[in-house]
Amino acid sequence: MVLALVLSMNFVGCGSAKRVEVAQKQLPSWYEHPPRATSSELYAVGEGKSKREAIDNALALLASTLSVSISSDFNAKTVVKEGRTNSSDATYINQTQSEVKKIRITNYQLLNAAQLGFKRVAVLVKADKQTLFRGLKNELDEQFAVIESHQKNIQKQNALKQLGFYNKSLQELQNLQNTLSVMKVLQENFDTRTYLQKREALLEKRDAILNKISFSVQADARAKRFVSVVESGLGKEKFRIKKSADKYHFSIFISAKIKRAQAYGFNIARAELSFTTKDSAGEVIATNVLHLDGQSSQGYEIALQDVTKKLNAKIEKEGIFKILNLNIY
Repeated sequence: MVLALVLSMNFVGCGSAKRVEVAQKQLPSWYEHPPRATSSELYAVGEGKSKREAIDNALALLASTLSVSISSDFNAKTVVKEGRTNSSDATYINQTQSEVKKIRITNYQLLNAAQLGFKRVAVLVKADKQTLFRGLKNELDEQFAVIESHQKNIQKQNALKQLGFYNKSLQELQNLQNTLSVMKVLQENFDTRTYLQKREALLEKRDAILNKISFSVQADARAKRFVSVVESGLGKEKFRIKKSADKYHFSIFISAKIKRAQAYGFNIARAELSFTTKDSAGEVIATNVLHLDGQSSQGYEIALQDVTKKLNAKIEKEGIFKILNLNIY
């Protein structure tokens, strides 16, 4: 008992001898009290596991600061206009803050960086408002210049490729409104109309082509049951189904190889569906093959119906253009 007590005291003594007191690391003054934004400059502090992560977090905070400015400006105008705010304003603000964070800030200055301990790094970044404005403007100008350059060449392509070009261009411009809102905050007299008009022109051309395109769908004897499913998928994408011979018309042919089988009391229909899409000149522009298995305990015809249901479900999930292997979106 005495020996155990002595050993216990020795272990405690050893443990206390190895205890190391770590002095608390003093935080930099710029971290605890970062500079406030001025009429011409923005500041933000960020931290992370690495300097790159800390900088990214600081830039995200800068973007958040800009989104708050946009939201405040919106609310001020709303109060003047209506004398009150409503729930739609809150929706606008939340969406704006979310979208503005996606804007890439590349024009910034790293003022300070320090190790905080525990593998954490802190940084202080500064962004000049006019430099940031010019950077965003240059990016927009380059983006529209590339779109306009490709637009001249795409006119020689078929209508579906033109449609794909306009869809892709509009997708790339999905953050345009938020970028313009940020630029307006950075420079109050900035006129956003030119950029909005350019996007509107792209949208009008996209819709004009979309309204002209039509499809017809045909099939061999085994694939006739799938025609209405494909037509329905095209209809949901706002395409017209009709017979035509103009340059905006495309034809789809479906062929099927179906094998009949049984397993564990189930009737199985193993279908290989081939899709071929041609332009008005009869040139093949896309092909695809799908393998679908239908099954039923109530007969082979029900198994075939199950194949039709699975094709419909696949179109619902993936979209008709992936099924046809057409790169439109």
